[in-house]
Amino acid sequence: MLRTWQAECVDQAINKFSSNRRPHFFCQATPGAGKTVMAAEVAKRLFQEGMIDLVLCFSPSLSVAEGMKNTFSWKLECSFNGGLGSLGGSYTYQSIRFLDENFWSTVSKYRVLVVFDEIHHCSFDYEGRSNSWGLEIVSKIQSFARYTLALSGTPWRSDRLPIVMAEYSDPEGMLVCDYQYGLQQAVFDGVCRQPKIALIDNEHLSIQIGNSNQNFASILECLKESDVSYQSVIHNEEAMDYILNSACKKLAQIREISPNAGGLVVAASIKHAKDIQTRLVEHFNQSACIVTYHHDNPLNEIESFRHSNVQWIVSVGMISEGTDIPRLQVCCHMSSVKTELYFRQVLGRILRVNDSPNQEAWLYTFAEESLVKFAERVEEDIPESCMFVGIENSVIPRCANSSSEEAGTTYESRKNDFRKLEWATGTFIESTNSDFLAFEESERIKLGAFRERVIAAFDYV
Repeated sequence: MLRTWQAECVDQAINKFSSNRRPHFFCQATPGAGKTVMAAEVAKRLFQEGMIDLVLCFSPSLSVAEGMKNTFSWKLECSFNGGLGSLGGSYTYQSIRFLDENFWSTVSKYRVLVVFDEIHHCSFDYEGRSNSWGLEIVSKIQSFARYTLALSGTPWRSDRLPIVMAEYSDPEGMLVCDYQYGLQQAVFDGVCRQPKIALIDNEHLSIQIGNSNQNFASILECLKESDVSYQSVIHNEEAMDYILNSACKKLAQIREISPNAGGLVVAASIKHAKDIQTRLVEHFNQSACIVTYHHDNPLNEIESFRHSNVQWIVSVGMISEGTDIPRLQVCCHMSSVKTELYFRQVLGRILRVNDSPNQEAWLYTFAEESLVKFAERVEEDIPESCMFVGIENSVIPRCANSSSEEAGTTYESRKNDFRKLEWATGTFIESTNSDFLAFEESERIKLGAFRERVIAAFDYV
């Protein structure tokens, strides 16, 4: 049984594809709303109406690709592994370059629907500032696809480049969506949980400068008026213990009613994640597992947690978007990545409803200036600051000692590469010396009394 928004979106997509207009459909639906099920239903309808022969799905990570494979296999009632007897396959954007000419020659002979999940990862413009994934889509897929369906919960890019295949209004430069389903409507419909965001602050904190101390009234004031970095805050032992303690108490309250509820901690690096896992187990008597891009098989780790009763999963770059774990209801955002795109992707991990009696969703983070703004703007489907494409001001992020081709990959590649780059946000997830420097700096911080400000989005719904 489709949700109301899914049925409406499917009908509009089929109508557009049937009308012989531009065969591209862009759906923006809030994280956790069920975009993959909707896309699989579009494919099913196109098969039933004799409009396609195959479906290809592309997404930014192995975990999302696996989820799409399972959903399409369920909806189409057949295998979906690209093999004999299947109606298609699910692949990562990174894998496009490794599919040989025989593959492209074969699929070009058929009427193909191509589904792009989290399409904001792929940029394209005509002045040479596209990323590698966007170029691959234009050069290898756009010409042969009979129909294309693009999906995104956060349809903008921090580098402000255009999303591949997307339409923008002229001269305003606003993204044009064929169908939009925002978080407010999803909360009202009971499709997504109502988020509560706890911003952790500290008063009367001080920084040691030589033989004297400099005092501050808040974390924000400290970060603005001293040389202390946000990295040092998220690595500070007292700060980590406070935010983890608050989150553990909240998870315990939820588990009194929904015993299988789980929590997610998004860490800044592998060392940071291991430290957090140790604290959860030894200081707070919690069960906790860890998943990073250095694991031999991170998908197995995620799948095991999905079906277990383990309280916490600590992640570095593996559960930021598209990963479906409905039992997650509490999250600690302790990453060094501070972009609105990433913030909303992390928040989206705890918004997917399930059949548990308690449907609370709590995100804990520190009251850093950017994060406060992002929390206050959660009620906006596409924040005004992100609505425009600013090509003339675009700066392509580069990774030191990396080519733009290498920067187009994400966490699933090169296990031994310790300078991970999230291309969509243009922000380093981990660098070689960041942990050591942050820990050294964090020891200069002497914290005072903690306080929390809770933002309850859509309280009026």
